[in-house]
Amino acid sequence: MLQVVTVMNRGGLETMLMNYYRQMDRSRIQFDFMVHREEKGHYDDEIISLGGRIFRMPAIRPGSYRLYFQKLDLFFKEHPNYPVVHSHINENSSFVLRAAKQAGVPCRIAHSHLSDLGLDLKLPFRLYARYAMKDHPNRFFACSRHAGQWLFGKDPAASKEVVVLNNAVNVDSYRYDPAARERIRKEWQAGDRLVIGHVGRFNKQKNHTLLLDIFKAVHNRRPDAMLVMAGEGHLRPAIEKKAEKLGLTPHVKFLGVRGDIPDLMQGMDLFLFPSLFEGLPVVLVEAQAAGLRCVVSDTITPETDVTGRVRFTPLKSSPEAWADAILGSTYEHADTAEMMRRKRYDTRSMAEWLTGFYLGQGQPAGQA
Repeated sequence: MLQVVTVMNRGGLETMLMNYYRQMDRSRIQFDFMVHREEKGHYDDEIISLGGRIFRMPAIRPGSYRLYFQKLDLFFKEHPNYPVVHSHINENSSFVLRAAKQAGVPCRIAHSHLSDLGLDLKLPFRLYARYAMKDHPNRFFACSRHAGQWLFGKDPAASKEVVVLNNAVNVDSYRYDPAARERIRKEWQAGDRLVIGHVGRFNKQKNHTLLLDIFKAVHNRRPDAMLVMAGEGHLRPAIEKKAEKLGLTPHVKFLGVRGDIPDLMQGMDLFLFPSLFEGLPVVLVEAQAAGLRCVVSDTITPETDVTGRVRFTPLKSSPEAWADAILGSTYEHADTAEMMRRKRYDTRSMAEWLTGFYLGQGQPAGQA
């Protein structure tokens, strides 16, 4: 099975893929990965250790489409035996799946992980890629109903039976652990302080600028509050400067990329996530598996609230209104494991389902 991604770093969809990959019976299902970056991803070594292969393609950029298409055609000519190509690069999946269709790949999955594109200079090209999707895929996956409608359209989403594949996590690894909480809070020198947590790439989508404004409003009323943020990205230096400008540097910890997210969440008291747009973010599933209460933007699909512990706040609300939501919350960790399993957000059961799906899709009648 070929999984198509940008780069296997510790992002949401990449973590979801690894959650499934680890749980699968790899004597029956094996993943290879087509990535679109030259640099090594955080998960690359683990992929190799699990028996997967990594194939590198150039970044998809306007102006280099023709060369990219040629490389795709060559790849599938050299690797003709994949029964399934599962593409996770949103609107750009149309390009990969076009080549896969021409090569006779029987099952071609386009998987939507976003509900918006945002505004940037590449938007016209990305809209073109979404338009070009047409009939290149023959299976349609999404992390939420909204994400499916965004990529495939409302009518196609209804008629093509979009499969909502839950962004499942290893529920047991997130269950409340007092020892982990004590260890992490000691690392942070948190003591009895109120710890607000966030995990996400430092990019425009995650809205760290508003996040700091919200924390400033909280800190004005709760001087003992502290903010911890895990992740990396090109906007981190600007966010660090803003924290300094607001006088928050002593109360904010930038943790960088971490491989111990379950433990970090044990140390948090509340999870804050004011994103501009999302599909169905894995990190919010993780936070709920850890039993945290979450305060998130109302741009995120209501499907995200798996446990009843998510409070949606209007993105346009003032930082003070967000602070009201945070300070009006309770901060205990609940045991949500059975609820997560019942709602099919545990990787063990969902990996079995996905294995069956892959094995049953080798020759979908009339779809090649």
